[in-house]
Amino acid sequence: MNQPIHAFWVMLGALAILAIAYRFYGKFLAYRVAGLDPSRVTPAHELYDGQNYHPTNKWVLFGHHFAAISGAGPLIGPVLAIQFGYLPGLIWLLIGVCLAGAVQDMMVLFVSTRRRGRSLAGIAADELGPTAGLATALAILYIIVIALAGLGIVVVKALGGEEVKMKAGTKIVLPAEKNQIIKTTVPGQARIYDIPPGSQYEYAPGERMVFNEGYKLAVPVNAALDQAKEGEGLVLPDNARRLVPGSSWGTFTIACTVPIALFVGLYMYRIRKGKVIEASLFGALAVLGVTVAGAWIPGSSLEKVFSLSRDQTIAAIAAYGFIASVLPVWMLLCPRDYLSSFLKIGTIGLLVIGVLAANPTLEAPAVNSQFAGGGGPYFDGPIFPYVFICIMCGAISGFHALVSSGTTPKMVNNEGDIRMIGYGSMLIEGLVGIVALIAAASLPNSMYYDINIDLSRRPQFTNALAALGVDPHGDHGSELVTMEKEVQESLHGRTGGAVTLAVGMARIFTNAVPGFDWLLKYWYHFAIMFEALFILTTIDTGTRIGRFLLQELLGRIYKPLGDLDWLPASILATGLIVVAWAGFIWSGSVETIWPMFGMANQLLAVIALCVVTTYLINHGKAKFAPVTLLPMLFVMTTTGTAGYSEITGKFWGMVKSGAVVRGYLNIGLTIFVMTCVAIILVTAIKRWLAVMSGRLEVKVE
Repeated sequence: MNQPIHAFWVMLGALAILAIAYRFYGKFLAYRVAGLDPSRVTPAHELYDGQNYHPTNKWVLFGHHFAAISGAGPLIGPVLAIQFGYLPGLIWLLIGVCLAGAVQDMMVLFVSTRRRGRSLAGIAADELGPTAGLATALAILYIIVIALAGLGIVVVKALGGEEVKMKAGTKIVLPAEKNQIIKTTVPGQARIYDIPPGSQYEYAPGERMVFNEGYKLAVPVNAALDQAKEGEGLVLPDNARRLVPGSSWGTFTIACTVPIALFVGLYMYRIRKGKVIEASLFGALAVLGVTVAGAWIPGSSLEKVFSLSRDQTIAAIAAYGFIASVLPVWMLLCPRDYLSSFLKIGTIGLLVIGVLAANPTLEAPAVNSQFAGGGGPYFDGPIFPYVFICIMCGAISGFHALVSSGTTPKMVNNEGDIRMIGYGSMLIEGLVGIVALIAAASLPNSMYYDINIDLSRRPQFTNALAALGVDPHGDHGSELVTMEKEVQESLHGRTGGAVTLAVGMARIFTNAVPGFDWLLKYWYHFAIMFEALFILTTIDTGTRIGRFLLQELLGRIYKPLGDLDWLPASILATGLIVVAWAGFIWSGSVETIWPMFGMANQLLAVIALCVVTTYLINHGKAKFAPVTLLPMLFVMTTTGTAGYSEITGKFWGMVKSGAVVRGYLNIGLTIFVMTCVAIILVTAIKRWLAVMSGRLEVKVE
């Protein structure tokens, strides 16, 4: 039996480690390795255009940068990784963020600032030559699309309605007092049944879970669902789906942040230029106001407006990503990210305090022997390498290198700000991952797996759950059923991690303030909104970065297309990027996109660390190269192993099972990006040897 561990000590130790890393290692990187020079003119001043190059207050830029890099990864990855136990993820988060992730972010930001805000692909071309530069650009283009798809699909799961598949042959048992159901037929699509509250889902003989809320059940038009007698179950046909409505509360609040950000941008840069504090106070109060006001939307006449379906949510975030990428940074992107940072950092601060006050026990095992070797609900592979692929952004994320060489270096006011913005922001993201892990690990095992196992796959995990102490014949789901009643939403089988995290956060906040249990539903919906806002601020910046890169490539074909200030070129490139990542979301799921996102993201980190290592060697700082070379070698090992496993296992399994096109497409894309990385590494090694042997001269800035 595992010795109970309380979250208080885990949180206290994590905070101490992060503080020590910033104070000592961050300072060493800033002034010994990078050699930051506060007197040096930055690209924001040298190339000022008011559109993309714009000197920005360090606190505003910190907010933008943190909001841009902090997406789904640090929230969802640690939640999904609980299938391996809490300890592997916790160790990787702490070591990874201090020695790898924050190092990458700060060093790429430094190099890009020294290179007049050049993209990672442009820096690779400068340091390694045109072949490696082209390979980097092509790899990044694919990676950024799959990364935005991975981020966006979590928003869709959190805000949009969804269809949860029910396994054919399982039963729905109606409550004795409500044994009548209402059928509505949608011509050519499905028969819709209104299932009353209190119904039970019998997913295996004698094994049931209660649905406290009523819901709609869709079955194919050619399949009948006969009326059951009292106490008997309705046998579900193939392709039966439980319809879950969208979150109108969260969607309303998210939508309101856009006009608020537009006003704050105009206030800071046009109406009351430079009055950051005034604009900040207004923006913060307005965001809090619409968060509270969102509670009035469910049940009102506006509910239908903001309760979006899955496809409507995809269309909405695609439209937002397009608009935010085309508008000037000062108008929407920067102020919205700055405002979002209040909510993000404020909520994380509250979570830290909540964990210390509630001091929950970590209910998850330290190492889950049931899934350590594979076979879990999300990753059918062992702890190594999959925990490193599952938890990416909270420890190290290649996507961050795109932000650090995209929008942020074009807005750095002073080189002395780079340590706080680059290294500091990443440490805060590591903290986000740690509190997300604690929130999920503090859930009872029954609650965690009741939420995180697809109902259609529930029977295959019966033995594993019994070994974890989940009694399928007992009243193990009572707390989750009670919570469903409180929050007025379905929670069973809501896979993807977003709902799990919201439930964990709501429990921590509620337990931290005894006597205010009635706030549970507000905490839950606040958490859902918080997650969506967290991720959307990465999507807007990521889309803009993708636009920069695509225009850079298109400019080689037709020079005007590379002009960042030419509106038609901006619209074309943005439209292509948005269509690409929205298409991935529309055709995929968390289970299919997240592993590909993890591998692609980590391979990009390998590229970024390789480029920075080359910069250090090229500029006579080879003695400091291990600070980036060692993390690069580790991430390359874990990601390469995962890529081989995915190609020979899951993707080849798709081909053999009949999903030939999808399987070969995944194999081809994975081999493509791994080949690009191999080209870059081989070119870099040749360059390193040439410089250190004296065959190439050291560069002087």
